[in-house]
Amino acid sequence: MSVRHFLQLKDLSREEYAYVFERTRWIKDRFKGYEPYRPLHDRTLAMVFEKHSTRTRVSFEAGMHQLGGSVITLMTRDTQLGRGEPIEDVARVITRMVDLVMIRTFEQAIIERFAAHSRVPVINGLTNEYHPCQIMGDIYTFIEQRGDIRGRTVAWIGDSNNVCNTWLQAAELFDFNVHVSTPPGYEVEPERAGVYGTDHYEEFGDPMEAAKDADLITTDVWTSMGFEAEDAERKRDFEDWQVDVDMMRAAKKDALFMHCLPAHRGEEVTAEVIDGPQSVVWDEAENRLHTQKALMEYLLLGRL
Repeated sequence: MSVRHFLQLKDLSREEYAYVFERTRWIKDRFKGYEPYRPLHDRTLAMVFEKHSTRTRVSFEAGMHQLGGSVITLMTRDTQLGRGEPIEDVARVITRMVDLVMIRTFEQAIIERFAAHSRVPVINGLTNEYHPCQIMGDIYTFIEQRGDIRGRTVAWIGDSNNVCNTWLQAAELFDFNVHVSTPPGYEVEPERAGVYGTDHYEEFGDPMEAAKDADLITTDVWTSMGFEAEDAERKRDFEDWQVDVDMMRAAKKDALFMHCLPAHRGEEVTAEVIDGPQSVVWDEAENRLHTQKALMEYLLLGRL
């Protein structure tokens, strides 16, 4: 099997996701039953962090150990990357020593450059443009909770950030619809999102209209990493884009609520919603672990 990278959600086909999700369910069942499964016992994952992380670091590190492999964690400030070594040179060296690389960085171009010079699979742990591992886990969570996502409606409320961009890619790939509602000035940028049609998404000025009859309402923080200087301005701009009980009532009766976390209760979502019965944020966070294990297995071993 040739080297495959996972840099955007659309790097895998719908049929490949069906296989990865089948493996996710099997791996998760083994995990829940305390049954060891160590197919990567002789493999090493290198994790490179240029951005802070909680869920990404823990899920990849725990996941690789659970699969029997080992992990090396590299922070930019602790490596020659922090002193200006070209990313291409880092890729050429690191990928001669490990079997898999996960990178959490800034511009998508950085991870694209690394992958172009890598001898092993590279996984996008988050960039400014995309967050494919998050949405892979979210899609799996929806399927686990409600069945097939095809033909469903997802309401995205808030900033058109990297998570929103990846939901738009997912809509095209899995054939569902996204209702996007952002404040003026924060609308979707199709080229940045990597989507070139509007068949699977529609933009709404009114967040309540976007939420109407949705199967899932999801959001993210108003101020993503790298935009901290805009925090006060964003809090004013996004004031009417809070997911609250009234917004959840506008969706379908059995609609789910998701958030990639960390969350700011009282800003993008009320405590009543995120801690309420429709919220699946903790299942969503846990499923990052299981979907990423299935992804690493697939990228390294192919179909079993």
